[in-house]
This record gives sequence, structure tokens and C-alpha cells, in this order.
Amino acid sequence: MANISILFGTVEGQTARIAEYLAYVIREHGHEARTVDLQTSGDALPDECDGVIVGASVHMGKHEGFVTDFVRTNRAALERLPSALFSVSLAAHGDEANAEDYVENFEQETGWRPAHVGLFGGALPYTQYGFLKRHMMKKIVSSKGSPDTDMSRDYVYTEWDGVRRFAEDFLAEQFPAPL
Repeated sequence: MANISILFGTVEGQTARIAEYLAYVIREHGHEARTVDLQTSGDALPDECDGVIVGASVHMGKHEGFVTDFVRTNRAALERLPSALFSVSLAAHGDEANAEDYVENFEQETGWRPAHVGLFGGALPYTQYGFLKRHMMKKIVSSKGSPDTDMSRDYVYTEWDGVRRFAEDFLAEQFPAPL
């Protein structure tokens, strides 16, 4: 049984929901899993973990700065331990090339090149945005040709089956079940 830490950064909460679901799937497979919000936990990698999954959301074309800082600080440990990255963005829903560019930029900024990467669609939580952000996001989404411009509701683009596959693939590669 492995002890896996899922460390994440989130703005509106979708990355946290994905991290919690990853932990659920990992526990279903008989391992321990713990989620940690990097915005409040500091820069130290949790003690006694056998593997690490780092998650960050993309806003204005970049992952959260505090996640980038955490990865830079802990790069040696992330390279030594079984580790993976998941990136959450609106681009991952329909513009995969752009989502891949975000990850490539993150890798260049941090120097960390995880062997296992997941790209997940995020959410468009209009009801959580203030007036200006709500209208700015509507304009951006509309300019991309999306019909999701009803600001009285939220849209979730996360494909939960893909999140499950990401977790199961990571476990199969890094912590295979004994025969």
C-alpha cells in the first residue's frame, strides 16, 4: 500500500474537486491518499509519502505562481519520487494544443518534467465571479465560439472518467498490484 500526496492550487475550486476525486480513486485501489492545498500549506513536501501528484489550474495563460514556486523548491524530491502533474484549464476542453503549451511553459519555468501528465477541463463558474470577471469570461468564451454564455449558471467541463483513468494509469505504472 502506497501513501500518495495530492498537492494542488486552485482559484475557484475545480482543481480541489479534481484532487479530492483522485484521492477517492486512489483509496478505492487500496492506497492511502491525502490532498493538500498548497496555498495554505507552505513549501514543504509532506513527510512519509511514497508518491506525489501535483495539480494546478490555469488562469490568464499561467499556472498559479505558488504551485510553480512549490515545484521549483521541491524539484529534486519530485524527480526522486513517483510523481505526476495534472493541469486544469478551459483550454483542455476543446483546445488541447493550447493546454499542452501551458504544461510545456510550466515545465520550462520549473525544470520539472513529470513522466505522467493529465490535462483536464475545468469549470466556468459564472455565479462565483464578480460583475467584471463574469462579463470578461463571457466575452472570452463567446469569442472562442462556445455557446456557454448564460451567466446565470455554471458550466463544468471536467471529464471524470478521464480523471479516473489518470489516477489508475499512475497507480499501474508506479505502484503495480502484486501478482
